[in-house]
Amino acid sequence: MESEKINKIQVNLKEFFRSGITRKITFRIANLLKLRQIIFDNERLILKALKDDLNKSEIEAYSSEIGIVIKEIDYALKHIEKWSRPQKVKTPLINKPGRSYFIYEPYGTALIISPWNYPFGLFFLPLVGAIAAGNCMLLKPSEIAQNTSALIAKLLNENFSENYLRVIEGDAKVTQELINPLTDYIFFTGSTEVGKIIMKKAAEYLIPITLELGGKNPCIVDKDADLEISAKRIAWGKFFNSGQTCIAPDYLLLHKDIKNQFISIFKQTITKFYGENLLENKNLAKVINEKHFNRLIKLLSEGKIEIGGQHSREKPFIAPTLISEINENSEIMKNEIFGPILPVLSFDNLDDEILKILAKPKPLAIYYFSKNKSKQEKIINSTSSGGVCINGTINFIMSNDLPFGGVGQSGFGKYHGKASFETFSHKKAILKKSFHLDQKYMYPPNKLSFNIFKKAVKFLY
Repeated sequence: MESEKINKIQVNLKEFFRSGITRKITFRIANLLKLRQIIFDNERLILKALKDDLNKSEIEAYSSEIGIVIKEIDYALKHIEKWSRPQKVKTPLINKPGRSYFIYEPYGTALIISPWNYPFGLFFLPLVGAIAAGNCMLLKPSEIAQNTSALIAKLLNENFSENYLRVIEGDAKVTQELINPLTDYIFFTGSTEVGKIIMKKAAEYLIPITLELGGKNPCIVDKDADLEISAKRIAWGKFFNSGQTCIAPDYLLLHKDIKNQFISIFKQTITKFYGENLLENKNLAKVINEKHFNRLIKLLSEGKIEIGGQHSREKPFIAPTLISEINENSEIMKNEIFGPILPVLSFDNLDDEILKILAKPKPLAIYYFSKNKSKQEKIINSTSSGGVCINGTINFIMSNDLPFGGVGQSGFGKYHGKASFETFSHKKAILKKSFHLDQKYMYPPNKLSFNIFKKAVKFLY
């Protein structure tokens, strides 16, 4: 899209925002309800687009893309009036008579850039927060998931005013064009590498930004864990969406005492879940494109394949795969895998593994399986990550009451539920003072001694 056209769209969004219409709670609620109805009315089309792009089954697509968005909308509708009220805070004596409070005000025009791995869910989840907060929106879906991108653009551009919300399709060049002084806030979900580029461009114009990135998420299974339940939860979390999930377990750390036993149970679990002939399972998502397929295939040559490894370039598809005999310095341990391949390492001492985790870039998630509560707390309090899940994996994102986001290399900023509303809002401080009882001691010349002044400050502030 030409720069002039983009500029015109942004100017129109800016003017509409300045009209004040989007700040009205009734307007926000009406548009959340409209969004909800659009999703309901077009459920079959959405499911088909996700099938065409990623071969997602209806159950997988609905649970991770459609259902979670509907839940987010309903949660926002339930709480939006409460979130939007002025929040009273204590007023120090020096500011009395007066009252102090803060309000949440929308930034203006919010730019949301979404990824291809959950092309519907990760597009609409932040959008719900942006609408609830009262912004105008400029939206850029991933061109890699082209069917979902085209459908989203059609549904939203045809049903919402172009002065309020606009979807623009395109590649990385278009994304760069969208980041300019007319943008008031940026929400980006994607890789760390692209996140750095987006942030650098945003910094030119001092645009506030949220980055939802990824990382190598460790999954630790200690010797006292329930191995069968752990195997099921890890297999499900890892191979959901063919491993193309930013919070998927990226590598498995097994206590040496249960390593062989767990591998055996895990292999049985994969067979129970997906069948003997993994290539013929029609409910497993495919790898998004040939580029990512080629990258993942190279990783299959490392270590020993315990189960899986089968692949088809035509689909493209790689079977759920477990690889053992991995060296910590091998290629598969350097970058986020983002595919259905799970390398296995072993450990003896948990404290040593914590130190290794701390030496790496902070991950988006850490998973720990154990019955030992003191060790659970050690993982929680001795490591740094976007989130921690004890005895579970990716389903911790399903809570609207838990903020979701990264830290360090895995991103910054939070969303889901109230956190989304706060992310797309500026928290404005307000003090209202009275003309009565003016405190003259505030003004020069101040005749108080320094010692008395120091004591007064403690009392008045």
